[in-house]
Amino acid sequence: MNIPKCQIEALTAFGYTESEARFLYIVAMHSGYFTARQFLGYVDAKRGYRTHSLAQKLITQGHATMREYRRNGCIYHLYSRKLYAQLGHENLRNRRRHRLEAIRTRLLGLDFILANQGYQYLETEAEKVAYFCDQLRIDKACLPVKLYMGGPGSQPTLRCFVDKFPLFMSSPRPGFSPVVTFSYVDPGLETLTGFVTHLGQYQPLFRELADFRFVYVSGTRAHFEKATELFNSAVKIPLESDIAADLIRYFRARSIWNSSEFRTLGKIDLLFFNEGKRRFAGDRFETLFKNWKAGRIVEAELRGQFPSNAPNRKVYFETYLVPKQPDFRAKDDESG
Repeated sequence: MNIPKCQIEALTAFGYTESEARFLYIVAMHSGYFTARQFLGYVDAKRGYRTHSLAQKLITQGHATMREYRRNGCIYHLYSRKLYAQLGHENLRNRRRHRLEAIRTRLLGLDFILANQGYQYLETEAEKVAYFCDQLRIDKACLPVKLYMGGPGSQPTLRCFVDKFPLFMSSPRPGFSPVVTFSYVDPGLETLTGFVTHLGQYQPLFRELADFRFVYVSGTRAHFEKATELFNSAVKIPLESDIAADLIRYFRARSIWNSSEFRTLGKIDLLFFNEGKRRFAGDRFETLFKNWKAGRIVEAELRGQFPSNAPNRKVYFETYLVPKQPDFRAKDDESG
């Protein structure tokens, strides 16, 4: 992570030390929230003078609020418009107040970033759009977007990458060239519904990339196995395979399954067939199957409809365990 010198100088102008300024820059750009534990880990110090000094500067200058949580110390929210403006990011959404679940997510994401400072992060929406659209020449329509409705008389606004999960360049394996790396930060939800929705929102962008890496970040291993299974099923297998060849293989297996020769299907063919039923569900594939079986469409035409844009595409997935986090519950508001 390369922090511009001018940004460090912008924060030291407020009276922060250089190490404090570096830490606050990371917080401002990636989270908006932090704990004393995270600051002490960053500066490699014990609780005491360092945290008291930083807190005093933040509070007296109106740069942050401090909120106490039961049994778990305090969470600081870096919210000052003046401080963000000093960094050239006055309207960064990190300075807004968030609900408890979002705070948990941001603190976990910050833990990941602090533990992986060697990566080259795309910090802002503008940097991410520029990378994918200007550098990789990907249509902006493929980016994950969210529509925000304005007030009376104002126009709706489309924003990209609103999840704010860490997005960076990293090597998928030792000795490999860096590839763009996406992430999903699970704050400890009971289900993986949010993860599935997230993958769906990013599918159009995933399809445009030759290679990429994805990291599932969580403070517990509870969903690691299922998350891996879901990612492989929804993203990795479809994108790495030759879709036309898989579709033809599925049609052949389905034709045999519907005939008196279904017992000839081996175990591997049955597994592929069951996966194919999920993968190739829908009216389009039903029509193609009927036309293929009736001889109205040949395999060459199927291949023409599903060209392989990235035949050697590699998709990498891994899980990342963040040390167990406190169960944050505010003294005055447990709902967040």
